[in-house]
Amino acid sequence: MRRMLASAIALIVVCFCVGVARAQAVADDVRAFTIANGGFSLEAPAGWKQVPPKSGIVETEFAVPSDGDAAPGRMTVMGAGGSVQANVDRWYGQFTQADGSATKDKATTKTLKLAGCTVTLVDVAGTFKDMPGGPFAGGQAVERPDYRMLAAIVETPEKGSYFLKFYGPGATVAKHADGFRKMVEGLVAAGK
Repeated sequence: MRRMLASAIALIVVCFCVGVARAQAVADDVRAFTIANGGFSLEAPAGWKQVPPKSGIVETEFAVPSDGDAAPGRMTVMGAGGSVQANVDRWYGQFTQADGSATKDKATTKTLKLAGCTVTLVDVAGTFKDMPGGPFAGGQAVERPDYRMLAAIVETPEKGSYFLKFYGPGATVAKHADGFRKMVEGLVAAGK
């Protein structure tokens, strides 16, 4: 009887461990996501965790591990409206510089062609005027010094434009900047 009980417990432990391993495999697979109604695929860097979006306009969201004691980063994906320049200018307006200079003079932009899409990359830093409820929710902005945002505007040929925005404390964004760029540069047409 004891031997049967021990065997049953061992079987339960094995099943539990297999279930945990499968759950981990599923969690790893959640790094892959699509934009443009499934038309293009990307994969977030290892260690980034897909989380439920904090806002209804965000389609996909990832929490990005922090650097030391810093707050974690946030990467959001959403459909975009307006011109590329109008959106880049709006992002510049979300940052101020300690020396009073114009944010756009300290930011960098770069345009790439990836998977048949035009992709505009933006790198901007300073004091971020965070709107916790989203840019159109109103409410009080929270100033976050020493923040940085890496963003990509993906202009698809037929499905409109999409934003990929990664922001957080400067140290956190710096630690994951290469991962963000590799993710964007890995954009492929779905099924390829």
